[in-house]
Amino acid sequence: MPTYMDVHDIPVEVAFAAPVSDQVLAGHGLPRPVRRSTAGIEIHWDMRDWSVVVLRRRSGLPWTYGVRAPRSTTHTEGKAPRGGTKPDPARPADQGDIDQMTTRHRFAVVDGLSVFYREAGDPDAPKLLLLGGFPASSHQFRNLIPALADRFHVISPDYPGFGNTDMPDPAGFAYTFDRLSEIVEGLLETIGFTGPMGIYMEDYGGPVGNRILARHPDWLEWQVIQNSNAYEEGFTAAWDAIRHALWVNRGPETEAPLEAFLELPGVKLVYTHGHTDAELISPDNWIVDAHFLERPNAHRVQLDLFYDYRTNVELYPVWQTLLRERQPETLILWGQNDIFFTPEGGEAYLRDLPEAELIRLDTGHFAVEDRLDEIVHAIRRFHAERVAPRAVTGAGAAA
Repeated sequence: MPTYMDVHDIPVEVAFAAPVSDQVLAGHGLPRPVRRSTAGIEIHWDMRDWSVVVLRRRSGLPWTYGVRAPRSTTHTEGKAPRGGTKPDPARPADQGDIDQMTTRHRFAVVDGLSVFYREAGDPDAPKLLLLGGFPASSHQFRNLIPALADRFHVISPDYPGFGNTDMPDPAGFAYTFDRLSEIVEGLLETIGFTGPMGIYMEDYGGPVGNRILARHPDWLEWQVIQNSNAYEEGFTAAWDAIRHALWVNRGPETEAPLEAFLELPGVKLVYTHGHTDAELISPDNWIVDAHFLERPNAHRVQLDLFYDYRTNVELYPVWQTLLRERQPETLILWGQNDIFFTPEGGEAYLRDLPEAELIRLDTGHFAVEDRLDEIVHAIRRFHAERVAPRAVTGAGAAA
């Protein structure tokens, strides 16, 4: 039998790194849980209306379990589980845990621009940078950030022209991936988020992140690639008007067909295409993005980036070479039904990273919207199994 402890007395490092099967729980005389946590780290049982039971484990040590009140209530009645003692109803939740899980919404000045970013987690924890893509902002990671904040120090910025970061007039500011990467790099240096880290790159996050890593290869400890293309076979037909028209001859005639992606129905399509259950995806996503796209010059900003994306394709061979040479620890999470990138784009990484782990997800472009649990669990497990042991031994991925 597991040993009873008040959950408040269980140190953070006791948390296990992977979900426990119902069979294992039954072997310890514990019932099947009514739900598992979003992060896959704790297992919960409802205990009347006042508490939950949490099972935790440290490798090589006994199982521990305890009771904890929901953060919005206090213990008022009921029995302690399986031979334990009733918790102290006056004991508050640990404020440090609450603070770590809370996402902070912050701004920093970089090259004269007000740059917005979200931050959560213990600054002493392993760093994880989240870089998102079109047409979103760090809002796309609003659920992923707190789900990882107890394990990582997480940062996610808005690029210039996206979300809450300034959108200077494109007549005087170059909306290129080179410039976006410089602003993000400047932000990281300004707030002191540098050195070895994990980088989660989705869509535009790849071109931005790969440029930063080309300048700072020592910053890459490990990476998560989620529907961020680096191979010719990765483009779907949705790119035809960009690749075969806009890049060949940019002008009003080749820009006009792309405007549909910048209007509300097109933005909604990006979020819903290929997702099997639309009810899992909040309409707030496309409403928020469409709002930002209604600002003066916002369409010009996006069209400039559509056009500049051709420079990413030119750099694909360079990035592929760096992958082959450095062999960073890599987790690939690939939505198989992405409107923009083919399943073959995900598979192609294995040519250059044969030791990478590829998880094929039955979802679309924004996989975190309906596959959050799978993604969080995969990131936690991958880091625990592939990255943390290397950090202990001093092995590095990026040469």
